[in-house]
Amino acid sequence: MVMFFMTPLLSRAQSVPAAESPAPARIYHLLREDDDWSFLADPAERQEFWDSIKYIRLRPGRNDWFLSIGGEAREVWEQIGNDNWGQQPFMNGYLNERYTLYFDVHYGKHVRSFVEFKSGLNSYRTGGPRPIDEKKLDFQTAFLEVGTGDERNWIKFRAGRHEMEYGSGRLIDVREGPNVRLSFDGFKVKAGVGSWQIDGFAVRPDLDKPGILNNAPNHAVGFWGVYVVRPLTKTMTLDSYYLGLDRKTAAFNRGLGEEVRHSIGARVSRPIAQTKPGGDFDYEALWQFGTFGSANIRAWTVASETGYRFTTVPLEPRFSTKADISSGDDPSSNTLGTFNPLFPKGNYFGVLATAGPGPINFIDVHPRVEATLPHSVTASFDWIFQWRESLRDGVYSVPGFLIIPAGKSNARFVGHRPGTEVRWQANRHLWLQADYGIFYAGKFVKESQPGRNLNYWALWAGYKF
Repeated sequence: MVMFFMTPLLSRAQSVPAAESPAPARIYHLLREDDDWSFLADPAERQEFWDSIKYIRLRPGRNDWFLSIGGEAREVWEQIGNDNWGQQPFMNGYLNERYTLYFDVHYGKHVRSFVEFKSGLNSYRTGGPRPIDEKKLDFQTAFLEVGTGDERNWIKFRAGRHEMEYGSGRLIDVREGPNVRLSFDGFKVKAGVGSWQIDGFAVRPDLDKPGILNNAPNHAVGFWGVYVVRPLTKTMTLDSYYLGLDRKTAAFNRGLGEEVRHSIGARVSRPIAQTKPGGDFDYEALWQFGTFGSANIRAWTVASETGYRFTTVPLEPRFSTKADISSGDDPSSNTLGTFNPLFPKGNYFGVLATAGPGPINFIDVHPRVEATLPHSVTASFDWIFQWRESLRDGVYSVPGFLIIPAGKSNARFVGHRPGTEVRWQANRHLWLQADYGIFYAGKFVKESQPGRNLNYWALWAGYKF
């Protein structure tokens, strides 16, 4: 979503000679609602096989009345050994299939409907599919949009089912790694005021049930907020936000209770260098407050990524390091200190995806190197080292479930994990990827038992149109 924000903002900040026109953007976005195929109103621009369905005129003589159709097919073989460090002490291998199809209809400049179907299928998993693995058929996205304004100042109102992706995905993410992506039901207002991009929303997360067209909003969870993005310079962007969460039943190391949590934070970022050597960064800080049962909430996190890419040497390597910390709890106090990452990305810690620990009560250092190989192949290698921030709080999964409670060990070190990823972007549509990682159990995990090393590998294939 941030890339969606940054692209129009930065393009307005740069001058384009009047005699030149920018090349059409043939981009398949993470949120397919951000795809823009209106340039295909010009028949001369239609060069690919799928162009015939990317722009279908609906009214003679009106370029802004059109239908666009697109979708995706993705196959993934995943294999996890000793999931949650041996709480499932076996090798679990399974096949995930994802299929999507969307219909984007523009009824002139001010009215639009967007509907995207999803089908996620799971085979061979021991214990059966999880909610993130299987959803036979339902709406991934389905909203009606009404808007007004011009290119610089505008407002749009959306009602229905939405995907949401903000910032780096640390707090609000579509959950691209798992087989079934996350949706929200409710209302959203999007506005552009000069160089400011402002989103406001009031939604409930969608409950994925395994059947057909039977999803419904989770009435036990309410989520609302305002997210603001603006460029500070041509290469630097500021995000600021307020996010509210109400969960009727929340579980932490100290127990169960109703959670009403408010999050206020900011993020400053510079994108990865593309043509010239240069540095990039992504820094974010967040404060949380509210109530948990009869207790107060006081929690926080600070996250950072700093990198440098050498574009003038072979393989154009980029070296980067993440350093993050989020607060944990002290159950002896009347204040819950456990940070809540809300709806974070599934692969928060690289290729381990939903396996292993999440960004709750943790300290980590995460160096990474990546390179661009011939024939559109990229490769990366990273190594994560993780500790507990509070020795009186446990270790949680990425979705936020408690994996290992506190009390069995006073050790701080959770473990370390090397991982590698190789990806081949064969063309604009087709990609292949291979991941491998091992999480070596640290002293806390070993003393809490079971303490086996977790290992993970996956083979991916995807096609978008």
